Amino acid sequence: MPPIQQEHFIQSIADAFQFISYYHPVDFIRAMAEAYDHEQSPAARDAIAQILINSRMSAEGHRPVCQDTGIAVVFVRVGMDTRWEARMGVLEMVNEGVRRAYTDAENPLRASIVLDPDGTRRNSGDNTPAVVHFDFVPGEGVEVKLAAKGGGSESKARFAVLNPREDVVEWVLGQVPTLGGDWCPPGMLGIGIGGTPEKAMLMAKEALLAPVDIQALRARGPVTRAEELRLELYDKVNALGVGAQGLGGLSTVLDVKVLDYPTHAVMKPVGLIPNCAATRHIEFRLDGSGPARFEPPALEDWPRLTVDLAAGARRVDLERLTGAETATWRAGERLLLSGRLLTGRDAAHQRLVDLLARGEALPVDFTNRLIYYVGPVAAVRDEVVGPAGPTTSRRMDRFLEPMLAQTGLLGSIGKSERGPEGLDALRRHRGVHLIAVGGAAYLVAKAIRASRVVAFADLGMEAIHELEVRDMPVTVAVDAAGNAIHDSGPREWRTRIGKIPIRTRA
Repeated sequence: MPPIQQEHFIQSIADAFQFISYYHPVDFIRAMAEAYDHEQSPAARDAIAQILINSRMSAEGHRPVCQDTGIAVVFVRVGMDTRWEARMGVLEMVNEGVRRAYTDAENPLRASIVLDPDGTRRNSGDNTPAVVHFDFVPGEGVEVKLAAKGGGSESKARFAVLNPREDVVEWVLGQVPTLGGDWCPPGMLGIGIGGTPEKAMLMAKEALLAPVDIQALRARGPVTRAEELRLELYDKVNALGVGAQGLGGLSTVLDVKVLDYPTHAVMKPVGLIPNCAATRHIEFRLDGSGPARFEPPALEDWPRLTVDLAAGARRVDLERLTGAETATWRAGERLLLSGRLLTGRDAAHQRLVDLLARGEALPVDFTNRLIYYVGPVAAVRDEVVGPAGPTTSRRMDRFLEPMLAQTGLLGSIGKSERGPEGLDALRRHRGVHLIAVGGAAYLVAKAIRASRVVAFADLGMEAIHELEVRDMPVTVAVDAAGNAIHDSGPREWRTRIGKIPIRTRA
């Protein structure tokens, strides 16, 4: 076999991360389309439709499906007889490929990696370093599996060391409701069982890189214990009724992947990692003949949805918004927003509440305004803003009380549910919380007609922007009376589906 050229390896990594930023795997598209056809919950069906429409738009526009373009995770399997023509080590080459991908001028991807994680948390600027895992096997050639994992799903990872007789299914069913909608379901669950704690988590992560094939497994029947668990967990997790975006519905997972490994006799380590509706992964092999080539899906692979997002939605003029109007909104109601929004994430909120605590004036007037939790991708060409989907709402929970109490803010827009602290603040001040669909960032960006920085420009994507939007689709997640769709929706749909019988062992 010819030697693998350094440039071919680097460019293959770069091309792969660019490719998965705007092309969903075909198996995922088909599984989402099946979920859409099967779904009976109107709110969940609407969310799935937006994800599918966004997916096709991203493929056509070569722009990210989600504004969180992820942490770069790479599994490299190297044949021990492989020869290289390279000056750099494999880890250096991976990071150079990631750097090229995330700083590509035609499709820049958001850099989310911070250095000194318990200190300054300074952004690396190019999304490096990647998280890389190596394996060395007999033979020649290099196989690479990689993924871009968003923070919303990664932050919902779970781990436990169970006793040997404890039930993995029961543990997983106890964990999934605690994930809420922050991981942007429907997606996949990766489960790792056995080995040591770090091995269980690594297996859970690698399991997510396999294709969606649960229906094929059901058709042929399980052969191994891991396959039996996949089918059982798929049915029982979906019976929880969490649904798309945590709104309640039939489809919470599209597949469940299980890998296992021998472990110590006294324990059973179990790792769980979810994969969101912005599923992004691919694999390739290099044999010295050149860089990897990736075949785009055909546009026919996406369903042609005739969905009218305005049907049944209330139109809202943000320029005339008052507390009296927001008090009429009801949890679960769909809105189309037009007018000006303010944005803010963690860093901007911290500065705002620090100013409030010191009794100093704020740089922006929040009276009768809504704030959108977003950190968009950089704009290119004629874009007003890059993909601009919502970030996790509950991270801003600790800021919500002073913002509602002292600024005239009416409410927030983000991803999924608020936590207890945020709900308490909303109920005390009759505030509202709206959600945009996580995993539909390019679709949301098309509703933004203008954008300008109005405060904290030094924070980059975390600066406060004023966005002018037209018909931006959102759903009322918490109304002014304190009713929360992320509580009532899953509860209603779990009741509809029926109680889950937890199996027992002899």
